[in-house]
Amino acid sequence: MSWKCFNGNRDGQLNALTELPEPPPWRIFLPRDEVNKNQDDEYWKKLRNLARADNRSIQRGQSFQILTDKDGSSEIIDAVNAAIHLRRPLLVTGVPGSGKTSLAYAIAYELQLGPVLTWPITARSHLTDAEYRYDAIARLQDAQLDKTHKEHDEKAPQEEGDLGDYIQLGSVGTAFLPSLLPRVLLIDEIDKSDLNLPNDLLNLFEEGEFEIPELVRRKRHRGDKADQDATVMVRTADKDMEVPIINGRVKCCEFPIVIMTSNGEREFPPAFYRRCLRVKMPNPTPESLLPIVRSHFDTADKSGWTKTAANLETLIGEFLGKGNKADRATDQLLNAIYLMTRKESPSEEEMKRLQSLLFKRLSDAD
Repeated sequence: MSWKCFNGNRDGQLNALTELPEPPPWRIFLPRDEVNKNQDDEYWKKLRNLARADNRSIQRGQSFQILTDKDGSSEIIDAVNAAIHLRRPLLVTGVPGSGKTSLAYAIAYELQLGPVLTWPITARSHLTDAEYRYDAIARLQDAQLDKTHKEHDEKAPQEEGDLGDYIQLGSVGTAFLPSLLPRVLLIDEIDKSDLNLPNDLLNLFEEGEFEIPELVRRKRHRGDKADQDATVMVRTADKDMEVPIINGRVKCCEFPIVIMTSNGEREFPPAFYRRCLRVKMPNPTPESLLPIVRSHFDTADKSGWTKTAANLETLIGEFLGKGNKADRATDQLLNAIYLMTRKESPSEEEMKRLQSLLFKRLSDAD
């Protein structure tokens, strides 16, 4: 039996993850017997229904291709499987357009792990915002409306809801909910964060839990006895889904499959590297680009242009330039091919002019 859970979507085969390998003793979080299996099964049923309705994410997962050797091995595939076994985040570096982001969609698609939870990073990103959001202003407005309405009509319906109505988990918070299967969390372009964010993530990655202070502070009483299991329903990052939060704490059972992408614009502290596995996406080559193009245009190319090997080899050669160091993203190649395969496509002369526009180097300012 292979140790691999993820095979890189070879031959379009799905391999739904139903059971995980045993975690290292130092990476055990919430015990599995503390997760309600029936509720968890229902939770995953809803997630997979959401994933099946997301055609764009399905296409991204299906079209992702990893170049493997004759034995079907790849450093990328090995790194993903090691991260799954070790319950560690995976830091994926590489040039823009090399497929770093699409890797997360390929994992979620092949292993049938529901919609990808995404956190696009900017210089203003803060961990707390990705864990949860509390809308205190909306709650205050509803309370003021109630006060105004009752001054005129004591029987007016109440506007202010339960505390949980004003809290929504972000992508990170949703990823760390207790479940028997892991979610796929994409932290995209983490190298664009401020200096403190990688350090802020250390405790979450190590402990697998966080708290929501607004819920922790809340005291529920039954007579003179405090309720030790105060449960509040809150919304998640998934569409129209709610989950119970007990005592204001979120703790994972299975550590999520965390894919962090970086364009290499900065270095990270050693403590951050220690908690991650690291892998570099290979630069595009003719051998790696051919299957990517064919997977994208298998049904989209009605003209059959991409079925002719000479067409693709010539255009890919022009795209990559000498030594395969063209400083271009794969999207640029796909854009050019899309225009060439339309029913009403540019002429050969027009396409030559368009190539100078579409194949601009990423480092060119003009």
